[in-house]
Amino acid sequence: MSEKFNLEMIDKTFTSYRKGQSFDGVVVMRREDGCIFNIGGKNDAFIPASDFEDYSKIKIGDRFAVVITKQKNEEGMIEASKSLADALKIANQNAQSLRLGSKFTFVATGVGDGLLSKMGDYEIIIPFDEVAEWKPKHFGRFVGKQMEAVVTEIDKENKRIVGSVKLLQEQTRVAIETNFWNSIFINKIVTGKVERIVPYGAFVSVDGFDCFLHISQVAYERLDSVEQVLHVGDVRKFKVIKVDRENKKVELSLKATLEDPKITRVKELSVGEVYDGEVVKLLQFGAIVHVENGASGLLHITNATDDRTKKIYEIAKVGDHVKVEVISKDEEQGKVSFKLSDLKE
Repeated sequence: MSEKFNLEMIDKTFTSYRKGQSFDGVVVMRREDGCIFNIGGKNDAFIPASDFEDYSKIKIGDRFAVVITKQKNEEGMIEASKSLADALKIANQNAQSLRLGSKFTFVATGVGDGLLSKMGDYEIIIPFDEVAEWKPKHFGRFVGKQMEAVVTEIDKENKRIVGSVKLLQEQTRVAIETNFWNSIFINKIVTGKVERIVPYGAFVSVDGFDCFLHISQVAYERLDSVEQVLHVGDVRKFKVIKVDRENKKVELSLKATLEDPKITRVKELSVGEVYDGEVVKLLQFGAIVHVENGASGLLHITNATDDRTKKIYEIAKVGDHVKVEVISKDEEQGKVSFKLSDLKE
């Protein structure tokens, strides 16, 4: 009578097997394609060889946990997985190690009272108003996506974790801003990405913080549009030219990282060399001469004539073509001085 009762109990236990259940058991037979594993009950389970990291190390008598993956395979046996049981064990350990405020990663598997997921045997729920700093219209878009959240409630007895993506986003944003303001200063060279362009400039993201680039700070020449030089998505080096911590504003300059074309043109000139030039402006003490490579410099009255009684307008007028010799230049300031080439020393 007792023996009959035990068999009935075994049958009852067997019929309760379902996909996802975990059981401890022992390897009772080893085949090339996998092993037969006793998990109690009427029938044994089968574990495919491919489920093991190194099947050659598995031997009869080995004990470990498995998870049911199929109630009946082609041979009529329950199919199980050791690798899933190992992963489940690690997931449960991770869940048990979580505390209030802990950060964790999850993949949303569905939508219920919020976004739903699992961590081992633990249920994860992200309430709808905690999914993002902004308010999504359709929460199904998050299903299947990997996300990060922070624990706001944990019930280990009922194996339930409540989290907030929104709170983590807020914490991350505050940390980024704090780090940014602690490290930003005028004249610092930063790397930024052009996020959007407006008629009067562009907004550039530097370490996740929006900075402003005025159109006048894009290039040395006058531009009608920022897009003559920059486009959305461009990553460039910029110089910080203004920091307003009180109003949380930062202004950048692209042209400050570039050499002034005026300086470049002056560098191209050689002291002692003679160049063709044109008088473009008269001053009280001399004239401004524009030479062939685009550089402009000063022709002082004393370098235009030996007669100290003459005025510059008696010697030259705007539009005159002259030959001038470079007598000095200041590359740092972009300045150059000329003298008329036929003027004697």
